[in-house]
Amino acid sequence: MKTAQENLKRRAQRVRRRLKKNANGRPRLSVFRSDKNISAQIIDDLTGTTLASASTLEDKGGKGSNVEAAAKIGKLIAERSLKAKVDTVIFDRGGYLYHGRVKALADAARDAGLKF
Repeated sequence: MKTAQENLKRRAQRVRRRLKKNANGRPRLSVFRSDKNISAQIIDDLTGTTLASASTLEDKGGKGSNVEAAAKIGKLIAERSLKAKVDTVIFDRGGYLYHGRVKALADAARDAGLKF
């Protein structure tokens, strides 16, 4: 029987395999969600570099495990990616379902000007 971690890793690989087929050279907005925090990175898979990143770990005062914190990180990652001259990305939700914190991050990034 597979563990929950193995199932998550398998789902993430399945999502990334589909994204690489449709990326067309666009950078990837990758989301990592834990029980206490959420983080996002803009990754250029062609060069293997991180162009921008944001995490709830940067903010010492706030709690990072709610929808409001995820929305704040979505807005922050969009601002940083636009500063790095990246305006179009492909969204990588990893193995997580697209609802709750992951959806809040994506919606906030779209509202702040990031296209995906």
